[in-house]
Amino acid sequence: MSRAEIKKLDHLSSLLDSRFRIPGTPIRFGWDSILGLIPGVGDLALLGPSAYLIYQGYRLGVRKRTIARMVANTGLDFFIGAVPVLGDVFDLAFKANNRNVALLRKDLGDTS
Repeated sequence: MSRAEIKKLDHLSSLLDSRFRIPGTPIRFGWDSILGLIPGVGDLALLGPSAYLIYQGYRLGVRKRTIARMVANTGLDFFIGAVPVLGDVFDLAFKANNRNVALLRKDLGDTS
């Protein structure tokens, strides 16, 4: 495992899920929430970066159980995220990519 690789994946998940903050609140959001506002196309386009995180987890040797949880997080984010309004609120709260990187870090024993 390379710390640089983990750092890149962490950066990607932050861009997707928590890059921006609503001023005056602790609410953070990223490109997943922004592009998810575009019906159909936004959620579909974001499957690529999410799948990349899962692939990198596989490549780095995380357990199959962890990969399954990452796939479940991404699937839940995709299917609920596709529901108008409810999906947009869900995207603000769930942050599947940040969850997936946390799972990857835990499985690999990276505590940084």
